[in-house]
Amino acid sequence: MNEAKRFSTTVGRDVITVETGKLAGQANGAVTVRLGDTLILTTATMARTPREGIDFFPLSVEYEERLYAAGRIPGSFFRREGRPSESAILVCRLTDRPLRPLFPEDLRNDVQVVITALSSDTEHQLDILAINGASAALTISDIPFQGPIAGVRVGYIEGQFVVNPTLTELDNSTLDLRMAGTADAILMVECGANELTEALMVEALEFGHKAMQPMIELQNQMRAQLGKPKNTAYPKFGVPADVFATVREKIGSGIADIIEKGGSKAEVNDALDALKTSIVAAFKDQIDSNLVKLVCHDIEKEVVRSRILDRGIRPDGRGLTDIRPLAAEIDLSPRAHGSGLFTRGETQVLSIATLGTLKDAQALDGLDVEDTKRYLHHYNFPPYSTGEARPMRGSSRREIGHGALAERALIPVLPPKEKFPYTIRVVSEVMSSNGSTSMASVCGSTLALMDTGVPIKAPVGGIAMGLISDGERFAVLTDIQGMEDHLGDMDFKVAGTAAGITALQMDIKIKGLSKDILARALAQAREARLKILDVITSAIAEPHAELKPHAPRITTIHINPEKIGAIIGPGGKMIRSIQEESGAQIDIEEDGTVYIAATTGASADIARLKIEALTESVEIGRIYTGKVVRTTDFGAFVEIVPGTDGMVHISQLADYRAPTVESVVKVGDEVMVMVTDIDSQGKIRLSRKAVLEGLTPEQAREMDKPRSGGGGDRPRSGGGDRRGGGNRDRR
Repeated sequence: MNEAKRFSTTVGRDVITVETGKLAGQANGAVTVRLGDTLILTTATMARTPREGIDFFPLSVEYEERLYAAGRIPGSFFRREGRPSESAILVCRLTDRPLRPLFPEDLRNDVQVVITALSSDTEHQLDILAINGASAALTISDIPFQGPIAGVRVGYIEGQFVVNPTLTELDNSTLDLRMAGTADAILMVECGANELTEALMVEALEFGHKAMQPMIELQNQMRAQLGKPKNTAYPKFGVPADVFATVREKIGSGIADIIEKGGSKAEVNDALDALKTSIVAAFKDQIDSNLVKLVCHDIEKEVVRSRILDRGIRPDGRGLTDIRPLAAEIDLSPRAHGSGLFTRGETQVLSIATLGTLKDAQALDGLDVEDTKRYLHHYNFPPYSTGEARPMRGSSRREIGHGALAERALIPVLPPKEKFPYTIRVVSEVMSSNGSTSMASVCGSTLALMDTGVPIKAPVGGIAMGLISDGERFAVLTDIQGMEDHLGDMDFKVAGTAAGITALQMDIKIKGLSKDILARALAQAREARLKILDVITSAIAEPHAELKPHAPRITTIHINPEKIGAIIGPGGKMIRSIQEESGAQIDIEEDGTVYIAATTGASADIARLKIEALTESVEIGRIYTGKVVRTTDFGAFVEIVPGTDGMVHISQLADYRAPTVESVVKVGDEVMVMVTDIDSQGKIRLSRKAVLEGLTPEQAREMDKPRSGGGGDRPRSGGGDRRGGGNRDRR
């Protein structure tokens, strides 16, 4: 029987407990992490031998989203979890990013981190626990991980920062900041915000970094007490010094000359590829081609970085804060509900917006508390965008992550469903890529939403910042292109309006980032964002006042919730009939809100009038045109609204003394009647005489009072009321 070791610490207001030694004993490292009743298992395992033929560190993070954790059975046909949901993929990416920089560059053994959800209390989220669990499992293992790290979530509620807010608290927060770091610096940031200022964001980052320290101390205690000795004898992948010197001599100034000459992305890449091919051929029988390519890469990195740090000149000749040429355009697709094209240098993204009814919202079947999503943002990165030809096999994790970032950036400016009752889908198609396509997607999608006529709060623009640092000097780059992203130390994406930040994402390749660098990057990003917003608003100053002719129009009406059954009808017969006759689509919510979607006003009007007729409430004093549905010797029953009728006593049928009911009206006749009374049981009394003589309801009721005498004016104490007149449900 394995003996469990338990460690606890307080992060913010919460006690987090990490346990090891009970589960998954054959993994290199395994822990459970618990906060409230949310519990995850995290394992870390390293392959015994390196993976052959690769030039990168093969780290994989998998999140097993088990619905039993929330006491649920999966809704699929097979009743078991299938491929990872988008939220599960985002947890994997969130966990991977702060871990990756802390492994040795020469490691080529596969390392796999598996996170399994064991319990979810629907208040404490699993993503931050996943980061902490992964770090703890790696820290106590023999895997050469240079951590520990810790992760926290920071909210901003009523002017106060809150550590690891619950899901309920996040509903009232203007900030959802997830971050991870070491004891000394921040490694990763993922953030959604409601137009927060740069100064407040820096405060939030400082607050979060301080809040994560107890979790780092806990892992250091675990390592000291039960951590395994690190495996330093793994096969190391690298270029021997003599090989590096030989290849460098052969390359000479070739790479530097190509970078100095510059040109388009394709021109520079073609020249570099040609040079590498010639160098590989020169050492064909002497040095492994992979080693030659690695030397070429390292020298290219050295040249680009030294140019920036020593001379302040970037690969394409720009200064550190220069933005590439910008262009914006709308209304490219004649049948789409809205479209926008945004171009920044050689990066170009076309975004297309589509409107649907609330019924089109995405149903979510995961451990998220939300079960539907009204705004969908999808990002596609086809191979032609980089001039390549490769298989297209569905959305990659990168594509899902970029779509989620753009979605997060735009959510704060979208109108609520009460004001704009639509499901909105935006698809960003990358037409050409040379860096920062996710931020170009934000810009293109702003254009598409405004072209559609979505009344967004304000335009949103995005920019990607970079960093080059040699440990002593650093340069923050505005609007990084592909080469700077690949060879640099940071990819720091910032999106927002003129008022403040709506989304932020940071990935770094070095072991942390200081407050000064973060503040500099945010300040430069704001300057660039304002310039981009000027370009966006020059293409379209504000959302179109009207939707496109072929976009659905949604009319909202409110009915008594008790009348919902009247609209739906037995087995849905009535609502299907209304939709078929009108051509409109009808959605009904439990609170009595009815959404009527149609592409023409006439179609919406037909549906609206039928719904209003079915749900109309009868009012005393109001005149209705109704149909006679039954006659008796004492009066006629008239249906004044669908399914509801009242009785007209013979004395109230005409402005003279009628000898018989049938002498005035017959079944099927349409007559105008006034409602003169509704008793406590809901029985309705009507008067045709009041309409003919122009009487008020009070006068009509006075004339209808029982009095002595015979004939048509017999007392009303019995008759039709005993026979079930009034408010009959004829459905």
